[in-house]
Amino acid sequence: MVRVKVTSRAKTIEYAIRDVITHTEQLVKDGKKIYYLNIGDPAAFDFKTPQNVKDALCRAVEQDDNYYSPSEGRTELREAIAKKEKRVNNVDIAAEDVIVTEGISEGIQMLLAALVQKGDEILFPGPTYPPYISYTRFFDGTPVSYETIEEEDWQPNIDDLRSKISDKTRAIVIINPNNPTGSVYDRKTIQQILDIAGEHDLLVLSDEIYDQLTYEKEFVSTACLSKDVPVVGLNGFSKVYQMTGWRLGYLYFKGEGKQLDELKQAVEKECRIRICANTPVQIAATAALNGPQDFVNGILEKMKQRRDFAWKRLNEIDGISTTKPEGAFYIFPKIHAVGSRWKTDMAFVLELLRETGVLTVNGSGFDPVYGKGHVRIVFLPPIEELDAAFNALEQFMKNKQKGEALKHVGYG
Repeated sequence: MVRVKVTSRAKTIEYAIRDVITHTEQLVKDGKKIYYLNIGDPAAFDFKTPQNVKDALCRAVEQDDNYYSPSEGRTELREAIAKKEKRVNNVDIAAEDVIVTEGISEGIQMLLAALVQKGDEILFPGPTYPPYISYTRFFDGTPVSYETIEEEDWQPNIDDLRSKISDKTRAIVIINPNNPTGSVYDRKTIQQILDIAGEHDLLVLSDEIYDQLTYEKEFVSTACLSKDVPVVGLNGFSKVYQMTGWRLGYLYFKGEGKQLDELKQAVEKECRIRICANTPVQIAATAALNGPQDFVNGILEKMKQRRDFAWKRLNEIDGISTTKPEGAFYIFPKIHAVGSRWKTDMAFVLELLRETGVLTVNGSGFDPVYGKGHVRIVFLPPIEELDAAFNALEQFMKNKQKGEALKHVGYG
C-alpha cells in the first residue's frame, strides 16, 4: 500500500478560530444548541450585505462578466480602492499601487511568501490574528510577538517591541483596530512604531480591515503618518461591507521611489499563478466603494450597543474581567482561574463548550505568550442571543466555583 508522506509545514498548520469548530461536531449530532461566538462573520447574523452590492453582483453574472480578469485586479476596482483610501484614511496612493486578493488572508500569505526565508523573523502584536503566526512558520520563518498591555487597553509596549528587533527581523506587523482585543492604536503609538521601523530600515505591514468599525476612538491609518518608511496596507470587504463569504481583499504599497517595487512585483507573480480574484465579485466590490456609505453608521450603532452589553455583562461574572473594545467586534476577557481550576485556556474553552454549548476561542491561539489565559468572544449576535450565552457562561462559572468550594471542605 502506498504511504503518502505529508510535509511537516502542512501537518503543523494551526488556525484556532476554525480549529475549535471541530469540537462541536458530535455535540451538534447529539442535538445540543451551540452559541457560535467564535467567528467574526457579520453576515452570519443580522448584518446584511448592502442591496446595491448584491444587485451589482447579480447584474455582472447576468451580463456575462464571468471571464478571467487581470491577475492584479480590475482597473475600475483598483481606482475605487485608491479613492476610498484617500477619502476614508487620507492615504495617497494610485490605482497602480493596489493589488486585489481573494480575501485579506490571501494577501497575508502572498506577502509573507515574498518576505520570509528560513530563519527570518516577523514581529507582530501579541495577541494577534493567527495567520501572521501560521504563515510565518509555514515559510520557515520565526514569528516573534511584541507585548500589548492589557491594563493599558492592549496598547503596544514600545520598549518591548524595540527590544525584539534583531538582524533577522524582516517586518513589523500592526493590526489596527486589533483582532482579537478590539484595541485601537493612537496616533503617537503608530508614529513611534514607524520611527523604530525607520531606524532599523524595516518594512511595516498594517492590517486595517476594521478601519471604519471604531467607536469612541479615532482611527489613524499607518500609511497616512508614514513619510519615508515603506508601508504595505492590508484591507478588504468582509467586515465593513458584510461580504465575508465573497472573499475579496486588497494590498497597497506605499513607499518612496522604487522602495517597494521588488516586493510588489513578487506578489504580482504570485497573483498570476492563481490566475485572478473572482471577477463578478470585483465588479460588486467596485459598486460597494462607489455607492452609498451611510449604512456604515447604522451597523456601527448596532455593534456599539452589543459591545456595551458584552463588556458590562462579562465584567459582572465572577472570575472574568475584560477591557472595553474600541473597534472591530471582538472582546478578549481574562479567565482568572486558568492555571489553577483549568490548566490551560483551551481546557476552559472545551469544558465550557461541552457543558453549555457556548463556543469561544482560546486566547493562546492568538499568541501563546500574551494571549494565554483569555478567550476571544464575538459580540455580533443579537443581544437576546448574547444574553442567553452569557447567562450560560455565568452559571457555568458559578457551578465550578461551588464545586471548588465543596472540594475544599471535604465534599468533593
